[in-house]
Amino acid sequence: MTIESVRRFFARHAPDLDILELEQSTATVALAAEAHGVAPGQIAKTLSLRTGDSVVLVVARGDARLDNRKLKQAFGGRVKMLPADEVADLTGHPVGGVCPFGLARPLPVYCDVSLRDFDVVMPAAGSISSAVRIDPERLARLTGASWVDVCQAAVPADA
Repeated sequence: MTIESVRRFFARHAPDLDILELEQSTATVALAAEAHGVAPGQIAKTLSLRTGDSVVLVVARGDARLDNRKLKQAFGGRVKMLPADEVADLTGHPVGGVCPFGLARPLPVYCDVSLRDFDVVMPAAGSISSAVRIDPERLARLTGASWVDVCQAAVPADA
């Protein structure tokens, strides 16, 4: 899977979007923000979560932290992060390159409202050195995502 499945996804659904590939790793929010010259919040991290018997993906701004109370309310119970080996198996993407595009199997995708703080966000594109620039609303439409509020309020950089 990985970046090739994301390429195929975009070829079918959004041929105007270009995958940005870099030489260096962008596997963390800090590395990605520095490499792409954007604020950490603009990096759209994709989190793989288990809720009961289901696995869901939550895409949130890079500097946001999940709020356990909001997660429980949104998903109806306890939510926990998946181990790395399960993430790669279920998404087809390596940790650090997980995105909601070109998945190995269909998974429900949710976009946190924190993404709406930006006109453009940058999720990974199936590898630890790739990303795509995209409007958050378009990201949600392309992936069939539902909007949720599951993150703590963002703290302004100058606070």
